[in-house]
Amino acid sequence: QVQLVESGGGLVQAGGSLRLSCAASESIFSFNVMGWYRQAPGKQRELVASITKGGITNYADSVKGRFTVSRDSAKNTVSLQMNSLKPEDTAVYYCNAKGLPLSSRNYWGQGTQVTVSS
Repeated sequence: QVQLVESGGGLVQAGGSLRLSCAASESIFSFNVMGWYRQAPGKQRELVASITKGGITNYADSVKGRFTVSRDSAKNTVSLQMNSLKPEDTAVYYCNAKGLPLSSRNYWGQGTQVTVSS
């Protein structure tokens, strides 16, 4: 069973930065895409950023220019650098790993809380 373990969440003031990390129990290149999602209270889970096996990144419009997704294949980790944080970034952030589109491989981490105070 694949395990994804997130770390790095916490409380930060608006304008501050946090770095989230997701450690996978197997090679990150065994997945087609890895990403970060977030879910705020009363809202649906939404995609924040993703990175494909080929290194193509994708960002939600709300975080473009502020967040950066990266990976470290030696450590089997995917990270999310979050700068210029806003109160509306407050949410539980989840790491996700997916296989090919017709694959059943779809894994989630346990989530890490990010709280941005105004």
